[in-house]
Amino acid sequence: MRLLDEYSARQYLQGRGPRTARALLARSKREAVEAAEQIGWPVVLKVSVDGVGHKSDWNGVQLDVKNVDDVASAWDRLTSSAVAAGLSSSVRGLLVEEHLRGAEFIIGALRDESFGPVVMIGSGGIMAELLHDTVFRLAPIDAREAERAIRQTRAARLLDGFRGSPALPIGPLAEAMAAASVLIAETPDMTELDINPFILGPDGGAAADLLVRLR
Repeated sequence: MRLLDEYSARQYLQGRGPRTARALLARSKREAVEAAEQIGWPVVLKVSVDGVGHKSDWNGVQLDVKNVDDVASAWDRLTSSAVAAGLSSSVRGLLVEEHLRGAEFIIGALRDESFGPVVMIGSGGIMAELLHDTVFRLAPIDAREAERAIRQTRAARLLDGFRGSPALPIGPLAEAMAAASVLIAETPDMTELDINPFILGPDGGAAADLLVRLR
């Protein structure tokens, strides 16, 4: 089994999977600043490490980076976190990503030993582990079936506006779930796709963090 770092996973999915947040790989502070200016402030910085999935477990992510000074301090902190975690030799650089805002969902796809390709939708972010709010379908599915699955989650309440928040379009989320289902069903070398979170806003959505595991 081979776990792709997030940058490689984005390249692997390009043009054939759920939409991902815009991101560029930087190998120096200067490149990080240039990438942020190209993408637009604020941005998110993440350590890009070969074979490592969840970066937040060892403080490998910095949100809401607003300016050049923030980039410099975040770069030092993130690289220090990688050293402390014993990962410095595997660091490729820092991923500079657009800072999306909205409701967080999780989309997952895997090859189950009993059922074969399956796809999942549910509450994302830290709520994924706290609420266990997930719905599964055999893959592949189309966007219409994905919408039905989404409506069965508790997170679906966010789509209609919750406590004053704006209503959100279900279409981009359903299309992303359907794309993940097709990908796992039609890609023999893929064993797992984990998107957490998929951030959905009033104007659409994109995968903000992802993991791909190959045979």
